[in-house]
Amino acid sequence: QVQLVESGGGSVQSGGSLRLSCAASGYTYGTGCMGWFRQTPGKERTGVSSISGNGDTTYYADSVKGRFTISRDNAKNTLYLQMNNLNPEDTAIYYCATGFAFGNPLAQTGYRYWGQGIQVTVSS
Repeated sequence: QVQLVESGGGSVQSGGSLRLSCAASGYTYGTGCMGWFRQTPGKERTGVSSISGNGDTTYYADSVKGRFTISRDNAKNTLYLQMNNLNPEDTAIYYCATGFAFGNPLAQTGYRYWGQGIQVTVSS
């Protein structure tokens, strides 16, 4: 059974930083793309960033480019998202995903497995 567990969320003030982690287990980690998504009430889940299986290729939504950095440690089966210069528009529940099969690496439709999500709140 695939398990993804996010950690590192919380509340920060505008301009602050957080680092999200996603611990993966239950499948052959490291062979495929993984991603971070976020969702606010009443809106669809949107792609934030994704990274290829070997970590060589990364993708970012325009809204986070230059502020967020995705990385992975395949030895630890863990995905990370370093979030700097946060602003209130970054407030959302953040999800990690894996089991990418096809299509746009920033589209949720390509991913099979999801974490339970973690809240990030940025106050002005």
